[in-house]
Amino acid sequence: MRRSTSTPWAGPAEENCAHAAHYRDTCSFHSQGTPEHSVPQPEKLRRRADFLACYDRGSRHYSEHFLVFLLAGATDDAKTRLGLAVSRKVGKAVVRNRIKRLLREFFRLHANALPARADLVAVAKKNAGSDGLNLERVKMELWPLLRRIARNRGV
Repeated sequence: MRRSTSTPWAGPAEENCAHAAHYRDTCSFHSQGTPEHSVPQPEKLRRRADFLACYDRGSRHYSEHFLVFLLAGATDDAKTRLGLAVSRKVGKAVVRNRIKRLLREFFRLHANALPARADLVAVAKKNAGSDGLNLERVKMELWPLLRRIARNRGV
């Protein structure tokens, strides 16, 4: 069986499939390398040391369901790096993943309001999973925090 050199994952049956061709042409993951509505890799906190630095030296901002740590001047480039922490105390995996999706979406939509050159970690409190959060409620909680952070930093 001869494989095509154009796509390493496509066999002879998939090459003629209209659905596979449509998927390759329209899917942002395959065409650009990353999904269109995701947080780019350089803008994510990845290492445990970065999280701990934010927890230890960063300023704390509280809301009903979230705790936000902000470490100013943590990065050399103008980007703000985002980290999310949702523990098992919040709920089962489905609940934790939903909260992380809501937080990522909020910070993606309000990226221009985030302070530059900072590390930001959003931690979900225990009650975040039981209160049926949606994007509007997350916005109502976190938007005043972002405004307060910007006012305190003079941004």
